[in-house]
Amino acid sequence: MLEFVTLATSAAHALASADTVTAPVAAVASYAPIGKGIAFGVAAGGAGIGIGLVFASAIQGIARQPEQSAALRGLMFLGFALIEALALIGFVTIFIIR
Repeated sequence: MLEFVTLATSAAHALASADTVTAPVAAVASYAPIGKGIAFGVAAGGAGIGIGLVFASAIQGIARQPEQSAALRGLMFLGFALIEALALIGFVTIFIIR
């Protein structure tokens, strides 16, 4: 029984050694560039779709009610600015990912 306890203790010490703990961390860190690319791709793609929808809706609204073009144009640029800000937040996020 004492041999089993000694073997189990030495196995636990081997699992807790620095080499076995840092190996998975290094493996995960090697995937960071892939994660950065995916994060920026999703942010840019989402912003592109959002901007397209904003401009399409504004053009459709102006075509339906030309007298409201000034109000719709202002809202269109406000929506564009907010969506672009979200894209920039996505761009900054890739520098935060380690």
